[in-house]
Amino acid sequence: MSIIICLVSCPSQEVATSIATELVEQGLAACVNIVPGMQSIYRWQGSLCSSEEALLIIKSTLERQEELKSAVLSMHPYELPEFIALSPSAISEPYAEWVSTGVKRSI
Repeated sequence: MSIIICLVSCPSQEVATSIATELVEQGLAACVNIVPGMQSIYRWQGSLCSSEEALLIIKSTLERQEELKSAVLSMHPYELPEFIALSPSAISEPYAEWVSTGVKRSI
């Protein structure tokens, strides 16, 4: 089973914690790290913006990627949520097994 790492920025620690908890409870993620205090500078609707955000680092499987993305997008308050899935080129086998075990298989 292929492991994926997904990045999702959130507008607050509270939103990040809520989304992370739900993803793990639903079995869509084995683990979600929350990196607080991230500063984002971006252009939105023609204006230069700066926001403090929290970053989710989600560990899941390629098999559940689409369900994970749908869940994140449905829970996220942003009009255009970030969802970036990365496939690591190297991962320790015991950790990959742990992630695979922590993510429920789709039904």
